[in-house]
Amino acid sequence: MSKQFNIVVVGQNGRLEYEAVLFLASLRQNSPKFSGTVFIAEPQKNQKWDTDPRMGNASVRETLIELGAEILPFENKVFGQSYPNGNKIECLSALPKGTPFVFFDTDTLILDEITDVPFDFHRPSASLRVENTWPKIELYGPDMTQTWKSLYDHFDLDFESAIDTSQPDGYWKRYPYYNAGFFYGACPVEFGERYTHFAKTIRDDGPKEIECQTLDPWLDQIALPLVIHSFGGGRDALAQGYLDGKTSCHYRLLPLAYAREADHVIKALEEVTAPNKIKKVLKDYDPFKRMIYQGRGAKVRDLFDRNNLPRKEQAIRNKIKANGFWMR
Repeated sequence: MSKQFNIVVVGQNGRLEYEAVLFLASLRQNSPKFSGTVFIAEPQKNQKWDTDPRMGNASVRETLIELGAEILPFENKVFGQSYPNGNKIECLSALPKGTPFVFFDTDTLILDEITDVPFDFHRPSASLRVENTWPKIELYGPDMTQTWKSLYDHFDLDFESAIDTSQPDGYWKRYPYYNAGFFYGACPVEFGERYTHFAKTIRDDGPKEIECQTLDPWLDQIALPLVIHSFGGGRDALAQGYLDGKTSCHYRLLPLAYAREADHVIKALEEVTAPNKIKKVLKDYDPFKRMIYQGRGAKVRDLFDRNNLPRKEQAIRNKIKANGFWMR
């Protein structure tokens, strides 16, 4: 198991650039042993974008560099404005070939030493913190098994070895489905080329069984299980309890973080954002200013009992909105 690896997140104009600062600050504070490069992959303005996607705040760029990150420009050739989630797919080809990588969404906090995570980069995996969002099965349409099997067959992958036979036929957890909030592999270029090929093919020339399915915004999460399986990985490749556990937290949006994350996560968030050099930058982004520094997050937190949260995320969102505290 390799301990030498790089980390990549996408830095883009708006929310993501501020989240990148928070992510990197948490990594530096809580994982001092990490010696790889942190790449902030930045999509460049080209014909795939209606507006300039590059990070627009000079203080953000300066802070990221001061925190030891390398800003890595990359070109969108397939996705772009039409599907911004494609950035996490296309950025991989710009990373150093042959060096293991871990991709994180920017809305992630590092809580503990990341070099202690027992990655086996030759058996890739991804986040299991996922809900049953795709596919949506119609009464007279293909069932869950037919839908997923059609994708594996489309790419000449063995479907039977991918499923979890301990789960009932037709139950969504029987079929590999990941949150693309983190994933990792042995070579970012090879992983990215295959990820791009699979995602583009599903979008443009997928099997007939998915013709009535919605691909936006789920395309990255539809293709990811196929890519991971093709490289010999799977859902059991990473020991549980590290990522999306004691080592990292994919908080998604600050109102959701304050509503549902454990006390130690919020404590880490507020410790990381307290230094003046970090505060000065993050206060430029209104949701961070109001949630973290003006106490709105604490008000959201008071609305919920972490031991008795609503089962559905939408119910959490609705309650925050009803009280006038929602921001993104």
